[in-house]
Amino acid sequence: MRRPGVEGGQALSIGLGIPSVDASLDAAVNAGLDDVEARLRASVHSDDAVLAEASRHLTQAGGKRFRPLITLLAAGFGDLAAPKVVPAAVAVELTHVGTLYHDDVMDEAELRRGGPSANARWDNTVAILTGDFLFACASDLLADLGPESVRIQARTFQRLVHGQLHETLGPRPDEDPVAHYLSVLSDKTGSLIAASTRLGALHAGVPPEHVELLGRFGERIGMAFQLADDLLDIAGESALSGKTPGTDLREGVATLPVLYARRAARPGDERLLELISGPVVDDAAHAEALSLLRAHPAMGEAQAEVLRWADDARSALRSLPHVAARDALEALCDTVVTRTS
Repeated sequence: MRRPGVEGGQALSIGLGIPSVDASLDAAVNAGLDDVEARLRASVHSDDAVLAEASRHLTQAGGKRFRPLITLLAAGFGDLAAPKVVPAAVAVELTHVGTLYHDDVMDEAELRRGGPSANARWDNTVAILTGDFLFACASDLLADLGPESVRIQARTFQRLVHGQLHETLGPRPDEDPVAHYLSVLSDKTGSLIAASTRLGALHAGVPPEHVELLGRFGERIGMAFQLADDLLDIAGESALSGKTPGTDLREGVATLPVLYARRAARPGDERLLELISGPVVDDAAHAEALSLLRAHPAMGEAQAEVLRWADDARSALRSLPHVAARDALEALCDTVVTRTS
């Protein structure tokens, strides 16, 4: 929906491809994102040269800035220009980037966002401490936002830890691997995106019942977004997900399409199951696995799961005021689905 007399504005996020819905909203959100970038650089300042460089390593390495974007869009249901909205967006991005440092250590990753990971550039200790430093920077910002913001962050952090622990331990012998995987994603990805929408709405003066609905939206669109990245890692012909296609296969990470293929194996799938039983390091085997998996019905089943989460996210918006920010979030639901098809 466009406001009377307003022409189409700049796209909200080139990296995500979200179309313009309202020029005034676009301008406000893009200005907010510029402010987030500036404050991110300022927030990670340290007098220690190693810590300063290591902190900048990922905070300035790009990324979609999905969490700050969705924080600002949630604030669009109230006063997007309220003074605590941008600090909230910075806090969630610092938290997200901090988790990346820790994830790379646990995964023994060598690359992140097209360059060496922090643990490869320095070592595991520096990477872990840098992640801790970013969490401390986020907490410092949140302390100025009030006790409710601190509570949201603390509960989110609990879920982040649970998600990482359960991912590390893997499913129990009696647990469905697909259900386990979705639970891990909910804790590791959905929780922080839900916190993003809650914090943005809270500090924009949005009524509590609408803050809750936006939190519900954030959880669901976060799931759709991550599952879409899983599909792109297999189906993408370019690094739309921020990784070289097939990275998860090469590292032996069983994402949703792989789990579906294992669960519903067909006659003739023996070669595929053999290839995806662990990391696919050999280049020829990797190309073969990608080809077989792309042609497997598991891809359509995973696509349907993305659509289900996006539809659930859209349903959470139905009781919210019909303002430009709602149009933008609905467009985001469409974008998340279409980027996998």
